[in-house]
Amino acid sequence: MKTLKNHTPKILVVGDLMIDHYLWGACERISPEAPVQVVDISKETTVLGGAGNVINNLHALGAKVRVCSVIGDDSNGLELKEMLEYIDIDTQYLIIQKDRNTSKKSRIIAVSQQILRYDKESKEEVSSISQDKILTSISKNISSYDAIILSDYGKGVLTTRVCQGVIDLAKKHSVKVLVDPKGSDFTKYKGAYLLTPNKKEAMLATSIDIRDEKSLKNALLKLKNDIELDISLITLSEDGIATFDKEVKRFPTVAKEVFDVTGAGDTVIASIAFSLSAGKSIEETASFANLAAGVVVGKIGSATVTLDEIEEYEASLHKSTSDAHIKSFEDIQDIAYRCKEGGKKVVFTNGCFDILHVGHVKYLQEAKSFGDVLIVGLNSDESVSRLKGPKRPINMVQDRAYLLAALEAVDFVVPFEQDTPLELIKMIAPDTLVKGGDYIGKDVVGTKFASELKLVDFVDGKSTTKTIQKIKGQ
Repeated sequence: MKTLKNHTPKILVVGDLMIDHYLWGACERISPEAPVQVVDISKETTVLGGAGNVINNLHALGAKVRVCSVIGDDSNGLELKEMLEYIDIDTQYLIIQKDRNTSKKSRIIAVSQQILRYDKESKEEVSSISQDKILTSISKNISSYDAIILSDYGKGVLTTRVCQGVIDLAKKHSVKVLVDPKGSDFTKYKGAYLLTPNKKEAMLATSIDIRDEKSLKNALLKLKNDIELDISLITLSEDGIATFDKEVKRFPTVAKEVFDVTGAGDTVIASIAFSLSAGKSIEETASFANLAAGVVVGKIGSATVTLDEIEEYEASLHKSTSDAHIKSFEDIQDIAYRCKEGGKKVVFTNGCFDILHVGHVKYLQEAKSFGDVLIVGLNSDESVSRLKGPKRPINMVQDRAYLLAALEAVDFVVPFEQDTPLELIKMIAPDTLVKGGDYIGKDVVGTKFASELKLVDFVDGKSTTKTIQKIKGQ
């Protein structure tokens, strides 16, 4: 994840832009004019939809994004352009076609239930003049892109001529083209680097009923050969992602909770493009895309995901290395804030944890039981020496932090230099502060910055001091 944070890939998105428009309200009566609900609108929101959601996801990951598309000469087109510019997206290659309606999908939501949707849009192919402008615009800077995404929502921008023109241009400059396809005929994407169809789309395109490993391999192989792909890929919803390069590889999903799959496909292709542009292998990329999808389906509505969120999610699954769980003061403040914003209960405890033993492990397991995320403050070597004497610590802070971070109960470890973790507790403001049972009747540092204090009894006869004495034969 750290290597991905060092990259700012330049990615071009070509496809069907639209506005997702939401009218939120309450329904308490039926209209006297017709047997329909009357919704009192209290809130109105708009977000980028279609290829715009891919752009949003790339922007959230930290990519530098440029867009090329066709919009109408209408108020929706102006609104869409302003929405893109608001998140600093270069819109100089937005082509205006006077006879088109810019896509806007309006949804009426009453008590969290969508009761009506109405669309205003053009779905016919864009004009030949607009297609010329698309290809001319892309050719000007084709070599500067790390990847190109074709995001097809079937609204007429990605004609066969546009798709093949972009792919031909990209091949001449060794730029990967990734496609989120639409429909049952994928031949217009022939020569792309990879496609990201879901299982249903892949079955329609290949006429193969994917029901087991053999049929999955046959579908992947048919796509690869027929569409002349570098890599064949199919997303399998809760079963993850399958790829075929020289052999079939499966990458299982890592979603813990699924609230909404809206826009998950946009997140997948954005994260694949981002990872490949950073030089990652297809194996690393598929795993990364699964993590990104795991985060986004845990949110409501079309959502985006950041590298920090993916890193934290990976840490929560304990699929990352111990290093990924060791954080600085600056990092942990942002992490704690995001956890609490996401409705997670943050628990904090601290200690020297010099020679890790069963007493420590059981204490930390009980601490974790009080919430969702356990952050452990760890005394630095100098701090331990001041508290325990000049012959301590036995293990250096890097070793102690690494071992703590490897424990399933521990989500994050934060070394600190002070004798007490007061500043760290103040910064995190945990929901629950945990200390040992020997603090009964005593003042506990940082209590005023936590919502509650929990005292946990230590395991009898288990301590670092007694372990050291046993080693010395005392």
